[in-house]
Amino acid sequence: MIGGDGTVNEVVNGVAGTDAELAVLPCGTGQDFGRTHGIPAGFDDAVRVALAPGSRTIDLGRVELEGGRRHFFANVGSAGMSGAVARRANSMTKALGGRVTFFYALTREFLAWQNTRVVVELEGGVRREGPMHDVIVANGNWHGGGMKLAPDARQDDGAFDVVTIGDVSKLDFVTTAPKLYSGRYLSHPKVELLRSPWVAITADEPLPLEVDGEPIGTTPARFDVVPSALRLRVPAA
Repeated sequence: MIGGDGTVNEVVNGVAGTDAELAVLPCGTGQDFGRTHGIPAGFDDAVRVALAPGSRTIDLGRVELEGGRRHFFANVGSAGMSGAVARRANSMTKALGGRVTFFYALTREFLAWQNTRVVVELEGGVRREGPMHDVIVANGNWHGGGMKLAPDARQDDGAFDVVTIGDVSKLDFVTTAPKLYSGRYLSHPKVELLRSPWVAITADEPLPLEVDGEPIGTTPARFDVVPSALRLRVPAA
C-alpha cells in the first residue's frame, strides 16, 4: 500500500488476522508506523523492502467503543487532548510536513484544553484516577509526526506501553514539549509509564479518541492487544 498512518489503519482493518502480508510505501503526513519499523521514507528504498523477502509478525491493537463498535489500530491510540490534536491536524494543510503540522496543532489545542478527571484501569487491578491531560496507548514507538512517545514499546510482546499525562500546566508544556521528540518527557513527575495487555478509560466528560492519527469517537473505551495479528514486510536485519 502507498500512504501514511491513516491509510495503514484502513488497510489493517481489512486484513487483520488474515494471511495477507502488508508492505508499506510511506507517503503520508506522519509516517510514524514506518518509522517504528525502520521502513525507509524514500520511495525507491521502500519499494526494495516491499519486494525483498523478509517479514515479521506483529501485534495489533483493538479499541471497543460504547455500543460495541470495534476498530483495529497498528501503532498508537489515545484518549484526551491527542484526539483533539489529530482532528485539528487532519483539517490543516500538510504543506509544511508532518512534524510542523502536528506540533502546531498540539500547541493550539494545549492553549485551550481543560483537563478533566479520568479513570484508567489495567491488568492486575492497577488503577489510576485524577485530572489528566492525555492517556497514550502505544503499540509502537512514534506518534504525531516523529514524537517518541513510547521509546521502549514493542509490537510483538503482547502488551501496550500506556503513558498517563497528568494535570500538566502551561509551564510544563513549554519546558517539556521539546522532549517529546526524544522520549525524555517520560521523566516528568506528572507522566507515568505503565504496561498492560488491555486498558479501559472513562472520564467525567467524553474525551476525544484517536487511533493512528484518525479520530474515531469519544470515551468510554477499552483497548486490547491482539497478538500476532499482522504480517509486515520489513527491512532485513
